[in-house]
Amino acid sequence: MIKNALTVDVEDYFHVSAFAGSIDRKDWDSIPLRVVDNTQRLLQLFADSNVKATFFVLGWVAERVPELVRDIAKENHEVACHGYSHELVYNQSPEVFRQETVRSKSLLEDIIQAPVYGYRAASYSITDRSLWAIDVLCEAGFTYDSSIFPIRHDRYGIPGSPEHPYNLDSPNGQVLTEFPLSTASILGYRLPVAGGGYFRLYPYRLTKMGLSQINRKEQPFIFYMHPWEIDPAQPRIAASRLSRFRHYNNLNKFESRLQNLMNDFRFGRVSDVLGDMGLAVN
Repeated sequence: MIKNALTVDVEDYFHVSAFAGSIDRKDWDSIPLRVVDNTQRLLQLFADSNVKATFFVLGWVAERVPELVRDIAKENHEVACHGYSHELVYNQSPEVFRQETVRSKSLLEDIIQAPVYGYRAASYSITDRSLWAIDVLCEAGFTYDSSIFPIRHDRYGIPGSPEHPYNLDSPNGQVLTEFPLSTASILGYRLPVAGGGYFRLYPYRLTKMGLSQINRKEQPFIFYMHPWEIDPAQPRIAASRLSRFRHYNNLNKFESRLQNLMNDFRFGRVSDVLGDMGLAVN
């Protein structure tokens, strides 16, 4: 049975890009955190299912609750970087991106006293407009990335890019291992089946069909989630109808579907999966 990568983007409900127009970053510190209890809930679910995962931790969260990051590492999960401010990469200058990325990586490494090799951009925002970020990641010492979605979307995606893990040449000629977000061909359409809102939107059997299709090709898939997705009681934010739908749709079904997923597939950390494929991660 193929081992697939299970990942968590450790951020709180008010950090999501869809709510950026509704919640000012300067107000984040005044909002009670729910990310700690929700992440602890995921840690317990993973422990109950004997599953290890990779946690892409937002630097803003790590700075305020370093004990949460230590708890993740203590359970032998992989700690990776989700940037610092959850700003979309293509909305940042290369210098600001570099400063935030190095700051977050250093912060995480200081907390866990171990190297951090993996990176994932806020809202998968490494696109054709921000491929320069790959050079920054290489220079910062990352060896793998999981930010590119090979689909077309209003916020992210590089349509036509590779669908399975590969070595990505940066604009400056450096090499980074890319683990793209998973897609599958269903009824002639290329559908995202990597988790998150898609996991809540689709019937579970459709997600299972798409992920099984990837494994039948002897390829691993990567699956992502957020701690707020197991929290149906989270506060409701005033935002556009589309943003509210994407964020709140079927939150009450996520945990049971996640349990089914862990029963139906084999999972591990990103570094383990890439290592099994012979792709260097450290």
